[in-house]
Amino acid sequence: MEIKIGITNIAREVSIETEDTGEAVETALRSALAAENGLLAISGEKGRRVLIPANQIGYLELGQDQHRPVGFGAFES
Repeated sequence: MEIKIGITNIAREVSIETEDTGEAVETALRSALAAENGLLAISGEKGRRVLIPANQIGYLELGQDQHRPVGFGAFES
């Protein structure tokens, strides 16, 4: 799933592909916001790890849980 994170006072958003579900990311964000000086930690598909101070997150956009297939399929009639 693709996640886009808007950070306050930063013009460019952070985009990361992860294998986590939308529910898992939302739970992690809620936990980070509840903790004092909490960090949102997201692990990407290629080993990339992103840590963002939760109190600086302006928005978090969750993409589709499953990727759409790309290309053409062969259909038999």
